[in-house]
Parts: sequence; C-alpha cells; structure tokens
Amino acid sequence: MTKSTLYNKSIRRHEVKDKTVLVRVDYNLPMEPGTTNILDDTRIIASIPQIEYLLEKNCKVVLLSHLGRPQDKPDSQFSMEPISNRLSQIIKMPVMQLPGCRGEQILKKISAMQHRSIAMLENIRFEIGESKNEYKLSRELAKLADIFINDAFGVAHRAHASTEGITRHIPSFIGFLMEKELGMLGALMDNPSRPMTSIIGGAKASDKMSLLQNLSKKVDSIIIGGGMAATFLKAKGFNVGASAFEQDRILEALDLMAHKPNTMAKVIIPCDVIVAENFAYDAKFQTVSVDSVPENWIIVDIGPVTSTNYGSIIAESSTVIWNGPMGVFEWDNFSSGTIKVANALSKLNDGITVVGGGSTAQVMSKLDLVNTVTHVSTGGGATLTYMEGKPLPAIEAILEQ
Repeated sequence: MTKSTLYNKSIRRHEVKDKTVLVRVDYNLPMEPGTTNILDDTRIIASIPQIEYLLEKNCKVVLLSHLGRPQDKPDSQFSMEPISNRLSQIIKMPVMQLPGCRGEQILKKISAMQHRSIAMLENIRFEIGESKNEYKLSRELAKLADIFINDAFGVAHRAHASTEGITRHIPSFIGFLMEKELGMLGALMDNPSRPMTSIIGGAKASDKMSLLQNLSKKVDSIIIGGGMAATFLKAKGFNVGASAFEQDRILEALDLMAHKPNTMAKVIIPCDVIVAENFAYDAKFQTVSVDSVPENWIIVDIGPVTSTNYGSIIAESSTVIWNGPMGVFEWDNFSSGTIKVANALSKLNDGITVVGGGSTAQVMSKLDLVNTVTHVSTGGGATLTYMEGKPLPAIEAILEQ
C-alpha cells in the first residue's frame, strides 16, 4: 500500500457529480444498554465531511453500516433508526431510514430519492451473508448505486460483503475519513518523529503480542499496562497474586523485554500496581509494589509511581501512539492510571499524539480530551491490524480494482 496508490483511489480524484453513491460508514456506536440512547457520536461526526462533499456534488447519498452484534437476522434493538435520527440532527436535514438493505423495494425507494438527499440502509448484520462475504449479497448491494465509497476504517480489517466483496461488482473508492486514517497511521509507522513511544494496554498479552513484536522494531519505547501487564510481571519473576496471566506467552514477553539496542524497543513495565481483593467495582483495594502483590488479590490498575514514570516518558517523546487502557477504567476506583496517561498525552503540545480506536477512543471522549491530541482513530481492530503490519482486506480490494 503506497501513498500513490491510495491517492489514485481517493474519491477526491474521481467524478461523482449527480451520481447515486453507496458509502460504507462505521456507525457502530456505543449505546446505553436496553435503550436507543447513543453514548458517543464521534464516528458520526467524523463521517460528516464526506457526506457534505457528496451532497455538494448533487449526489444521492446512501449510507450502509452495522450496529452491535445481531444474530444475522432483524432485531429491533439493533436498528439503525436511532443513528439516522442523530445524523439528521447533526447534519440538519432529513435522513430517510430504509426498511432493509437490498431487494426491489429498497431499489425503488433509492430510485425515487431526490438528488442532494440522504438515506440509511438497515443494519447490514441483519443479513446472514455479510460476515460470510456472500457473493449474492455483495452483488445486490452493488446494484443500489453507481459507485461505492468505503469510509469505514473501523471495519477495514474485515473481509465482509459490505467491505471487500462489494468491490468486485462496482467502481470502488477510498473515502475522506479512510484516507485520513491511513495517511496518519502510515506516517507514524514509516517515518515518525523520534523518540517514539507506544503505550499498549488491554486484557490479554496474546491479543497484542503480534502488535508488540512489530512495534518493537519501529518505536523507541513500549509502555505496558492493563491486564496484560501481569504476564510481563510474571515473566520477570514477580508474584501476580490471582491475576490472570498467560504462561504460554512468558518466553515472548521475556524476548521483548530483552531490549537489543538498535533493533528492539525498550519495554517498560509497572513498578507499582493497584490490587483488588476481588473483581468488583466496590472491592477493597490497595496500592503495592510489584514485588508485594498479596496472594489471591488481582491487579486492576497501574500504581501512582508507575503513572508518574509513564508520564515522564510521554513528556520526553516526540511521537506517542496509545492503544488500550491501563486498568479497569470503567470503574472509578481503578481508573486513575488511565486518566493520568490520558492527561500526560494531552499535554504533549509539540508532539504527534495518536489514540487507537475502540475503548481508548472512548476514554478520551469521556474525559473530553479528544481535541487535545493530534488524532483519535475511529478503528480499534483495524488500527491494531495495520500496526501489526498486516494487510487490510477492504483496502486491498479497492487498490486491486
């Protein structure tokens, strides 16, 4: 994937005037459980420049997304209607909610649309063929429009009917947000300002090991937090109490911490942690050194000394990329490490700061710090896949057209 190929497939480089355009967006938004209340509309806001551009070109704009994890069949709690309503409020014009995402009825409704208008297809994951990348579904989706734009970085790592399969049947291009994401991450991984620090958290070391191995060859320092820190601490010979760790990843963790100058990053692990008597939001907790974790207690956050150390490393960096909270951020008693790292990142005024998608993006949004960093990615899994050095099927399919 080169800058020139991305540039050539950007929708900016192609005529769209008066066309019907199908845009794959990522409106998989966090919702308040059991309600239709949207908790964070960052992804909608990020898609607005592309939609407005198409409206200015007198297009019919047909949006396609998934929401949640329905079981390959219609389910009212995962309907796109609340998303359509919020988009309508943000963009200040009607958004027609369609009752499905393929078939003659949908074709007729799109055909009857006025130019310079917007429609939202129903949740694509109501279709059993979506995750199976079914040829028939891909072909029917392609019939809905003249051209296809993929602007959903959050699912670029998925080879689904609405991301990869559709490109076999319709002229396909890269959208504004997708282009921005790939440009930012590409610059970070290929030519960063140094020193470069990566902050990696998350529950399991196995989920991030490929990422860590790739990053170790590209960055100067890797800061470890989250539940996965237990595996690294165990590898160093520390008792981790009742914390979950992955025995089969110990040797890989040790290899990463070996720090071979000029070929591998320095890996920094916690020196103190917050531990809880059990895994509950109101559990009894205390701060201890990593060599004093009590038996049967669980590591739930990095400690204050570690937070200060991590903040100092961040302050001395020119480029920082962060993916994964430092502890159980959802519970106030175990959120201090994540908050301190977020605040340190927000104060790096002269540096390049990028926050990976998913839970880390939600952290920045909850703390109202989104505008203090250079870029907050809209993709969690896609960001990880890219940083692991693996191809993104949805992008490769467009570049190969």
